[in-house]
Amino acid sequence: MTNQIKIAVIGVGRWGVHLLRNFLAHPQVNVVAVVDPHPERLAAVKQQFNLGKSVVLTTQWQDLKTVPGLTGVAIATPATTHYALIKDALQQGYHVLAEKPLTLDPAECRELCHLAEQHRLILTVDHTYLFHPAVEQGKTVVQAGKLGDLRYGYATRTHLGPVRQDVDALWDLAIHDIAIFNAWLGQIPVQVQATGTVWLQGAGEQGSRGAEVSPSYTDSALPFCPSASLPQGLADLVWLTLTYPDGFQAYIHLCWLNPDKQRRLGIVGSLGSLIFDEMSISSPLTLLHGEFEQQGNQFIPVNQRQIVLELEPGEPLGRVCSSFVGSILNNTPSEISSGWVGTELVEILTALTLSLSQGGKPVFLSDRIVKDQKQ
Repeated sequence: MTNQIKIAVIGVGRWGVHLLRNFLAHPQVNVVAVVDPHPERLAAVKQQFNLGKSVVLTTQWQDLKTVPGLTGVAIATPATTHYALIKDALQQGYHVLAEKPLTLDPAECRELCHLAEQHRLILTVDHTYLFHPAVEQGKTVVQAGKLGDLRYGYATRTHLGPVRQDVDALWDLAIHDIAIFNAWLGQIPVQVQATGTVWLQGAGEQGSRGAEVSPSYTDSALPFCPSASLPQGLADLVWLTLTYPDGFQAYIHLCWLNPDKQRRLGIVGSLGSLIFDEMSISSPLTLLHGEFEQQGNQFIPVNQRQIVLELEPGEPLGRVCSSFVGSILNNTPSEISSGWVGTELVEILTALTLSLSQGGKPVFLSDRIVKDQKQ
């Protein structure tokens, strides 16, 4: 087939196996290699997807250098391995789709973005929610002004486990809702605050940082993992406040100790609210119209009605993969989730970690991302 590109999937754990599934189904992709340090995983995906003998199955990343015509790689490995893997891939001339977060260090993220630009390669981060039909539709609603003057936003992301031993609830959960707010508002925060509570893994009790990392992925020392060294331990409950340039504030509740699983995000405006409730199968995106009419000293609710917004069909991760393929074929960086978008999010998480370590002290974000992009 013309315009077919050769892709290797690096890491076929819980998420990587879905990347592999989507790339195998893509008409413009030829999956030529799968890398994972666990031989049993390679055997499992070979059987599950009936992979042919031509597909290279290896536990060693370096073996990809012998694969002829490799175009790009999809990296779904622990975040502590991302920097070394992505840098090596870009230096080898491969386009890269990386699982979020891009890395754990904003400086490393910026370096990788510049490296991709220097080599004229695509660097995309798998922020899957940004490709969700509800998030795409929600962005259209908000930016069309249908909510009136925006007042505030809120989000709740809770469940009962899994409890991470390498990062806290902030680094595990917050990136999704921050990405959605940034996309809907078309802005990034200028100030952030975070407070948290530790119940399960106090200082000195948390598990070994990077315990899941295999030396076969990288020979370098493990990068610093911001939340794993917090003096109070790993926070199980985190409350965030994001303040945007126009004064809009979003409040986010994160916890991995709640039996009631919630995935709910909303923006409230003067004319109504937009609710993205991922747990609602029948109405994941709802526009609630309603405003006040002042009568004397009373405020009377008027124009109240509910509209369940129809969404285009399609698996978000499939959209991620198709976007990555399109970016390669068109030689155009992703407008939705480029390396720079991933860098912004890591910068925000790093600032939130600083605030969390200081008991909720406000932290102002620097403007160095914008400066770097203009250089």
